[in-house]
Amino acid sequence: MKKAVSIFMMLILVIGALAACGPKEEETNTPATGNTEEEAAKPEKLVVWEDKDKSGWLEKVAADFEAEHGIKIEFKEVEMATKMRDQLRLDGPAGTGPDIVTLPHDQIGQVAVEGLIAELNVSDETKALFSESSILAQSYDGKLYGLPKSAETPVFIYNKALMTEVPATMEELYDFAKENTKDGKYGFLALWDNFYFAHAPIGGNGGYVFAENDGALNPQDLGLNNEGAVKGTEYIQKWYSEGLFPNGIIGESGGSAMDGLFNEGKVASVMNGPWAFGAMADAGIDYGVAPFPKFADGTPMKTFMGVKGWHVSQFSKNQEWATKFLEFITNDENAKYRFEQTKEVPTNVALVEDPAIAEDEGAKAVALQTQDAVPMPNIPEMSEVWKPMADALQTVVTGKAEPKAALDSAVEQIKQNIEANHSK
Repeated sequence: MKKAVSIFMMLILVIGALAACGPKEEETNTPATGNTEEEAAKPEKLVVWEDKDKSGWLEKVAADFEAEHGIKIEFKEVEMATKMRDQLRLDGPAGTGPDIVTLPHDQIGQVAVEGLIAELNVSDETKALFSESSILAQSYDGKLYGLPKSAETPVFIYNKALMTEVPATMEELYDFAKENTKDGKYGFLALWDNFYFAHAPIGGNGGYVFAENDGALNPQDLGLNNEGAVKGTEYIQKWYSEGLFPNGIIGESGGSAMDGLFNEGKVASVMNGPWAFGAMADAGIDYGVAPFPKFADGTPMKTFMGVKGWHVSQFSKNQEWATKFLEFITNDENAKYRFEQTKEVPTNVALVEDPAIAEDEGAKAVALQTQDAVPMPNIPEMSEVWKPMADALQTVVTGKAEPKAALDSAVEQIKQNIEANHSK
């Protein structure tokens, strides 16, 4: 059956190729595919760049792939967030770069525009292994450029000594905070003057950054001052104006101040991410982790999600086999193994209920929250959003402006920045 399907798909590809013949189709960024009937000649090796201090799991998986296909996997560590992209820009054109890289998804738009990574052509069956939102995060302009490796998003973290169970709704959390904020102690804290965290109530109430249509984001359609965004910002304003959040968690030092209060046992619950778990444990806090309570009408808190992915270099001479390796390392079995070795939470939908994740409270909370999360926009225009929104939120939470006026000003600034820096 699989062979018959493959033959059929090959015929479709041949027909498509014949129909596409002509000078106008001379594109350099052709899709890398891992499911063609006639396999490309096997290379002796594939070169993989993994993030710093994260490559240990590849020893087993690379050996398994080599045993199955006879292709050696050579891997090295390159710091992902800042160095991977820059190194690919240099080594790729020089012919000394990797076949496969890993990147945070908010860099995909820029590297795709630069022609550094190849569009992927994988089956719908492969895509269905992952949450829809994580596949969207790996796409740019409606085209798939990677397969998800892991995801992270803010979750609800609570001190079990101060909160015995997670509130059922955000309204119940607000009531809890009202009752338990006194004498230098707080019921709930969040860095809602920071747009990364503030997107949860803003998006949950109907705001959005850029409109999305069939996987493509429209930077001309901003939803950051619509009715929902204003409502979400008014919700944020309420927590500050009623003294439920201290002045000390506003601004650049807010994160360390909030962490300090929680780790001193002065805060019952916080909005934070998996990156905070280690310090909480070191502080001796018996903490619990859960996805965020929804609003009373069932609307979720739409946290921002970051997705790390695997990508095929546009400069690779082995794109078909590189794609096959991507499919291999992201299948359920190998994604689970990587989680066990790195504790980075995969987006494979079948693994949410797997004991490896289901019995890890923090990992399960992240996995569940990602189902309601929104991928941070990965188009270059997103760089123009952060500062105007931070400025707007800070004027609101410090009582210097009302939500509607602050958001209108931010959106106007964002539009001007996009026009100045991204117009073609």
